[in-house]
Amino acid sequence: MSTTLAAIEITARERLSEISPKFWKSSELQGIIRSGYKDLWRNIVDLKQEYYLTNNTTDVSIPANTDRLAGLPLDIHKVYLIEPLDTSADSTNSGLVFQPRDYNHKDFQLARSRDAIEPKNDVIYYSITSQGGPVNAPVIYCAPEVTSAVALNFCYVPTLGTLQPEDPVPIPGEADNALVAWTVAFARAKETEDRAPDAAWLAVYATDKAQLLQSLGIRQYQEPVYVDALFAEYW
Repeated sequence: MSTTLAAIEITARERLSEISPKFWKSSELQGIIRSGYKDLWRNIVDLKQEYYLTNNTTDVSIPANTDRLAGLPLDIHKVYLIEPLDTSADSTNSGLVFQPRDYNHKDFQLARSRDAIEPKNDVIYYSITSQGGPVNAPVIYCAPEVTSAVALNFCYVPTLGTLQPEDPVPIPGEADNALVAWTVAFARAKETEDRAPDAAWLAVYATDKAQLLQSLGIRQYQEPVYVDALFAEYW
């Protein structure tokens, strides 16, 4: 069972020698903890090991004769994969492939000039725009348009949102000590004139964070990890 935010606060208070709230309010320390786990989350997402991968198979689609996806979740941080919900050989969308392109890429410009296509055995390009989560759902443009709606399997990394004290810390890999160090470092800033976080505790956080990210960098040891060759399809 993952440690809760409230438990991280208790341990941080022990390090601050203030078991009961006096100088530091509980809401104050909880706010610092939240900024800490979000800092870790950003770096873990960049490891590309799918710790937060989410598959939405019920809401997202391409309506017929439109230039963008519909039903996108509000919490999209990064798009991982878009594909037809039914990819079987005998489905009405067999052979339909989605590929990312910049909106001004020549492939996207050419695709926008095409008439609507039957959504089968073809390529649809997509471009992600707007802020995305937690501000709003992104706008994902697609081209060419399709003559009939396509239900999608939409795979993405969601934003974390704001957790409550009783919620478990959403960080894999035993991150308790890193979060405690972060919390103490920024809590002690309240004790100084310049409001700077404590350098020694920040160093503890940096060390724990580096070790955490290293331990999370590879999720399987069954086979060596290789990158795909750039022109492998032409060999």
